[in-house]
Amino acid sequence: MMKPVHVVRRSLAALAAGSFLVAGCSGASAPSPEAVEASADGLSVEILHEGLNHPWAIAFLPDGSALISERPGALRHFPAGDHGPDFSGRGELVPGLPDDLRARNQGGLLDLALHPEFADNRWLYFTYAASVDGGLTTRLARGRLEDGALSDVETLFTAEPGVRGGRHFGSRIVFDDDTHVFISVGDRGDRHQAQDPSNHIGTIIRLHDDGSVPADNPFVDDADRRDEIWAYGVRNSQGMVMDPETDTLWENQHGPQGGDEVNIIEPGNNYGWPVITYGEEYGGGQIGEGITEKEGMVSPLHHWTPSIAPSGMAIIRDPAFADRDGDLLAGGLAHRTLRRLTFEDRELVDEVEVLPDLDRRVRDVRVHDGAIWVLTDHNPGELLRLTPAD
Repeated sequence: MMKPVHVVRRSLAALAAGSFLVAGCSGASAPSPEAVEASADGLSVEILHEGLNHPWAIAFLPDGSALISERPGALRHFPAGDHGPDFSGRGELVPGLPDDLRARNQGGLLDLALHPEFADNRWLYFTYAASVDGGLTTRLARGRLEDGALSDVETLFTAEPGVRGGRHFGSRIVFDDDTHVFISVGDRGDRHQAQDPSNHIGTIIRLHDDGSVPADNPFVDDADRRDEIWAYGVRNSQGMVMDPETDTLWENQHGPQGGDEVNIIEPGNNYGWPVITYGEEYGGGQIGEGITEKEGMVSPLHHWTPSIAPSGMAIIRDPAFADRDGDLLAGGLAHRTLRRLTFEDRELVDEVEVLPDLDRRVRDVRVHDGAIWVLTDHNPGELLRLTPAD
């Protein structure tokens, strides 16, 4: 592990007290990049943008530009600069988002992912909270991103049924090497539905890139279970990442009061919510039988009690971080944290608080082009870039 660098130019706490934008002033321009501090994990931190409205996801385009989704329903494009995306401006709004997008409570415009062959086909995939019969649901769509706008937008998947209320939508999008697309769907606050694979609530979904169902999905042709389901029994997965070297699908999910989980998602598995959990009812009291293991259900590889409320998740496979190769990164909302996790043979051997003085809700984490990129879930929300301090 890199040794911590102790030289601090300006702390995040000082910036929070003095130089951040006033809440609600999301139309202001971003500051120029500025070195902020050396973190507890030997990383230099820069604030690249301070004017985002509850950002949810970032995607980097092959031409050096970037997209950021904002939960209230905006998709912003930041042009290519001399050394990657230029975040000095507000970003241009991308038109063409679906009319049925609804920004309510935890719902709105959510994750972004490029098709693995985006440079040729221009397909941008995104999830959002959609208005349907029965209430709201998680929907996966794609559109062609050309000339700063979305066209040919089509719905690929709609989680059924729609549920009233505005929480636990998931949802992350992940591709594997065979262009299968995985989507996480939350339990929508109706916990017992997560044990009923005749619907999509509390599941991990696997599709072909055109939205059709792969013939080798575990429940294909099972009349009692949905063909699209890859795994089930999850509560609310807001972090998911595919390890490109091992094809391992990692996932984190919110527990109730305690019991946040890290899992490896494998086909056909039941991850137990709400039958097994390390959490308890809000305000106290056991959930169900108060058990953490049961035959036929998969217990987590790691859990956080008390909760950190995990969200964005990334895996480090970048030569700039060679001494951290294969480690996981997980952002935390309630605990306002960024954690680095080291697993060996599915056992947690180390956990590091990367930014102990952050005091920001971390929504998304990505590793790209020699840097760790972090979006904070506020209005105004920030984009941070972390690089090795040496």
